[in-house]
Amino acid sequence: MAASAKKQITYLWEGKDKKGKVIKGEMRAAGDSFVNATLRRQGIIVTKVKKQSSFASKGKITDKDITLFTRQLATMMKAGVPLLQAFDIVGKGHNNPAVAKLLGDIKADVETGSSLSASFRKYPLYFDQLFCNLVGAGEQAGILDTLLDRLATYKEKIMAIKGKIKSALVYPISILVVAFVITAVIMIFVIPAFKDLFSSFGADLPTPTLIVMAISDVFVTWWWAIFGSIGGALWFFFYTWKRSEKMQGTMDRLMLKLPVIGEIIRKATIARFSRTLSTMFSAGVPLVEALDSVAGASGNRVYYDATKRIQSEISTGTSLTVAMQNANVFPNMVMQMTAIGEESGALDSMLSKVADFYEAEVDDAVGAMSSLMEPVIMVVLGTLIGGLVIAMYLPIFKMGQVVGG
Repeated sequence: MAASAKKQITYLWEGKDKKGKVIKGEMRAAGDSFVNATLRRQGIIVTKVKKQSSFASKGKITDKDITLFTRQLATMMKAGVPLLQAFDIVGKGHNNPAVAKLLGDIKADVETGSSLSASFRKYPLYFDQLFCNLVGAGEQAGILDTLLDRLATYKEKIMAIKGKIKSALVYPISILVVAFVITAVIMIFVIPAFKDLFSSFGADLPTPTLIVMAISDVFVTWWWAIFGSIGGALWFFFYTWKRSEKMQGTMDRLMLKLPVIGEIIRKATIARFSRTLSTMFSAGVPLVEALDSVAGASGNRVYYDATKRIQSEISTGTSLTVAMQNANVFPNMVMQMTAIGEESGALDSMLSKVADFYEAEVDDAVGAMSSLMEPVIMVVLGTLIGGLVIAMYLPIFKMGQVVGG
C-alpha cells in the first residue's frame, strides 16, 4: 500500500542542518521512516522523531468550537464555496490553534480520497455517531449543504438547552459553596476571638452560644480533616460517576426525582430526544438506526435505557407510538403528537414541534426557578449567618441587662 493511502499522522522532529544548527519542525506522514527519509533528502541529520500525542498541547477543542465550525461550513457550502476551500477558510480564521489543526488533518484526509464522513469518524472525541451519520447521509443523497445546515441548527439548539440546565444547577450549588466557605471562616477565625472574650465573663453562657462554640472547636481542631474529607468525597463521587454505569443510572434516576430541577431535566431530555429523532428521521436515516444516535444523545441513563427498549420493540414490528407508551417515560402530549406524525407521514415535523415546545418550557422553568431561588437563598443565608451572629451576641446582651439592672 502506498504511503499516501495509509493513515497520516503528525510527527514532531528534531535534527541538525548542514551547518550543525539544531532545527525543529513537524510533518504529516504514514510512518516515522517516511519522515526520516524525507528529511535526509533535504540534508538534515535527524536526531529525534516522535508522534504528536494529542491536541492538548495547543489548546482544548470544545463542543462550542465544533458547533461554530458546523455552522460556518454549512453557510459556506450553501453559498457555493467548494468543500476544501471552505475548510481552509474556517481553519485559518479560527482563534483556537487546536481546531485549525484538526480541520487541517480532516482536509488532508479528504484530499487523499476519503469521504467527509469517514474523515470525521477518525475523531470520535469531537464528532459523534449522529454527526457522522448525518454527514454520510448528506454525501450519499447529494444534499450535504442542507444536512450540514440542519446539523448546525440541531447542535445550536442542543447546546442552548445544555446551557440552561447548567445554569439551573450551577447557581444553587455555587451559593451553597459560598455559604459553606463563609461559615467555615467564621467558625475558624471569628468565633475563637469571641470565645476568648467570653472566658473572662465568669458567667454561664446561653445554650445557642455553647453549641456554636462547640462546633467552632471542631472546625478549628479538625479543619484539615473536614476540608480533606469533602474534597476526597467529591473527587471519588465524580470519578465513580464517570466510570460506573450503575452509578450514572442511580444519579440520573435521582436527578429526575428532585423537586423543580428534576422536572427541568426531564423536559430538557425529552426536548433532546425529540430534536435528535426529528433531525435523523428528516435526513432519511432509518428509524431503528436513528434510535442508536437518539439513545446516545439523550444525556440521561433512564431515557437511554428507554430508547434502547423502544428500538428493540420497533425492530420486531411495533409502532413508535406503542413502543413509547410501553417505555412509560413520555408525557401524553408527546405520544399523541408522535401518533399524529406517524398517521400523517410527518413524524419529523411533529417531533420538531414537540422539541420546540419543551425547549420553551425549559426556558420558562429556568427563569421561574431563578426568580424563586433568589429569595429562598437570601432567607437561608440570612438565617445561617444571622443565627451565628445572634448566638455570639446573646452573652453580651445578657451582660448588658445584668449591668443595667
